[in-house]
Amino acid sequence: MTIAVGDTLPAATFKTMTADGPSEVSTEELTKGRKVVVFGVPGAFTPTCHNNHLPGFLTNYDDIKSKGVDEIAVVSVNDVFVMNAWTKATEAGGKITFLADGSAAFTKAVGLDLDASGIGMGIRSKRYAMLVEDGVVKVLNIEDAPGKAVESSAEELMKSL
Repeated sequence: MTIAVGDTLPAATFKTMTADGPSEVSTEELTKGRKVVVFGVPGAFTPTCHNNHLPGFLTNYDDIKSKGVDEIAVVSVNDVFVMNAWTKATEAGGKITFLADGSAAFTKAVGLDLDASGIGMGIRSKRYAMLVEDGVVKVLNIEDAPGKAVESSAEELMKSL
């Protein structure tokens, strides 16, 4: 079942890269007492994700933060090393938090998994953007096709902030 507005994020753990190496962050640590934008992508470095979806959140970073958002995070079904390379390639470190959901545990728990086996990518995430306040989903925009970033764009999400 797909997560919906009003639902609490399930307990899950992501991997993220720190100066000391890979580290873990839970959904509770990420969202407890905080207002967080979380957007999900099918894969780091894939064309729509790399050239369209993530750049929109980077470009609109200041406007999003001005709405009281504490953190902007991107989730992808990639390992922490790929996500770290993507952080460096986009120069988004310090603005966007890159969360690796390597086994798709979080993605499956929120019902936003996508079987991209037909194109050689295995289980991935649907493209989405959500606003989470103190662990509760307040806004959820899910894209109807993985190659599009319209409904899940930063610009669309900002209309609801």
